[in-house]
Amino acid sequence: MWKSLPRCERMDLNAFRDSLAGAAPPQGLSPALNALWYEARNDWQRAHAIVQDEDDTDNAWIHAYLHRKEGDLSNAGYWYRRAGKPVCKAPLDEEWMQLAAHMLSR
Repeated sequence: MWKSLPRCERMDLNAFRDSLAGAAPPQGLSPALNALWYEARNDWQRAHAIVQDEDDTDNAWIHAYLHRKEGDLSNAGYWYRRAGKPVCKAPLDEEWMQLAAHMLSR
């Protein structure tokens, strides 16, 4: 089970994006944010492995995004439905930003 950052230590979107220059994701991130971090570092396999092991709507949404990025649109559609989200038509980088902002706000 992951331990979330205390409220005063929560990062914003800019800090999360800045963390991508590091060698590893910041400590205390949720699995969803860890998956987004690895995906942004072009480690799709690791990101997918993280969300594959989670069973909630946030991770299902990221799972959908990952399959959309992979080009597997039918699988992405399945995961969007599991997340209760419409299939995203926005550019991938916009969806990543939307996902990151949403996950950071939780």
